[in-house]
Amino acid sequence: MPPINFKLKPIGIQSYLRIFRGIIMAWETVIGLEIHSQLNTKSKIFSGASTEFGAKPNTQACAVDLGLPGVLPVLNKEAVHMALRFGLAVNAKINQHSIFERKNYFYPDLPKGYQISQFEIPIVGKGAIDISTKEGGTKMVGITRAHLEEDAGKSIHDLYEDYSAIDLNRAGTPLLEIVSEPDMRSAKEAVAYAKKIHALVQYIGICDGNMQEGSFRCDANVSIRKKDTEELGTRTELKNINSFKFLEKAINIEIERQQDILEDGGNVVQETRLYDAVKDETRSMRTKEEANDYKYFPDPDLLPVDIENELLTEIKNSLPELPTEKKNRFVSEFGLSDYDAENLTAQKSLADYYEAMLNDGADAKVSANWVMGELSASLNKNQIDIQDSPISAKELSELVKRINDDTISGKIAKGVFKDMWEGNGRVDDIIQNQGLKQMTDVGAIEGIIDGIIANNSEQVEQFKAGNTKLLGYFVGQVMKATQGKANPKQVNQILNEKLS
Repeated sequence: MPPINFKLKPIGIQSYLRIFRGIIMAWETVIGLEIHSQLNTKSKIFSGASTEFGAKPNTQACAVDLGLPGVLPVLNKEAVHMALRFGLAVNAKINQHSIFERKNYFYPDLPKGYQISQFEIPIVGKGAIDISTKEGGTKMVGITRAHLEEDAGKSIHDLYEDYSAIDLNRAGTPLLEIVSEPDMRSAKEAVAYAKKIHALVQYIGICDGNMQEGSFRCDANVSIRKKDTEELGTRTELKNINSFKFLEKAINIEIERQQDILEDGGNVVQETRLYDAVKDETRSMRTKEEANDYKYFPDPDLLPVDIENELLTEIKNSLPELPTEKKNRFVSEFGLSDYDAENLTAQKSLADYYEAMLNDGADAKVSANWVMGELSASLNKNQIDIQDSPISAKELSELVKRINDDTISGKIAKGVFKDMWEGNGRVDDIIQNQGLKQMTDVGAIEGIIDGIIANNSEQVEQFKAGNTKLLGYFVGQVMKATQGKANPKQVNQILNEKLS
């Protein structure tokens, strides 16, 4: 046996040291998330100003949002109902008596000098949600609280060279801040939890989940500690992360940064850090404040919120099928794997599209493969949402039916899909106009196979001598002779019979 040649990729001395230290010092990561979910109300939480996205700067901030003297906030009832929908969806404790408080701090995009929020008695108390783990199991992540608050304005630092601009359109927009327990132990678990909350708020209709527009934002509290210890390490907060990809990257970078500090004998400083996606690094913004730094006190302009039992019953009965329930139904009713069902229910719009295909009579498993395969790949490539797909659920359903009734093969279907995506016609028209209909005449296929066997006697002998891999060669010859139109199942069956 000849010697095996291989080369080790060289790594820097710091990498070697990190590996060595990691063997000696085993660390455990502790992660908690604070998710800011913008509620789907038409007006703001304490005023009648519009929440519509994309208006010209400072055109949707009224006197209440600006904190002008003499104005009084009035609570948006719909925002309360949406918070209750979330609390009931995660089986949380509902505080039927809650209060609003003033969170005092100065920042240019906070005109009043305080933010109206909830602290001592939030509307939603402790709850929990299950996430899927990479091992294929489930893990329960606790929810500490979910409270209502108003959003601040937006500081824009790159519009002018010498000063920052302030857009107060967002000031007063209703937010539900969802705070988790520090139950996650890896960046992947944190992403799984964020995705589960992201899906849930869309399913129950309280948030559009648009991360690009800032409707769904994450802050990650990250710390590390030695394994098998109970005491938590010093945490840092990664602020305003607006994509799942960046959330995972930011957490992993911060874990590595904290490990390097502790393994070099230093101390992690409690602070708020910013993730820079361009430089792929985190950097310090400010030292982390504690609750007492904000000097919370009850807002004297707002009455306590008292929730009646009848309202809770009404909202609970109005909840739709939730993501976990839908996933379990997809597995039991359609025979999908847990993996497929998890992916198809991760977004409400995706699940709705898939079910529309099935309601039109398409096969469940083949439809799942096409939605998660060709369709999702095309959507991602073109960076569009499924709601804007040029191929409707009914049109993709027709394509799946033509595969199932053997009109076309799966391979030919990919070409038809491409034509449909480019707007070149409907399924049956493309098949008819391009002469793509599959050859299913057994006699015609047998005649072609007989000719190929007669012209490849050497390969036939090798196959009969035990080289069964040559079956692929014969299938290829048949498909070449029929321009890919022969039914693959029939080709394989007839070849096996004749060659045996």
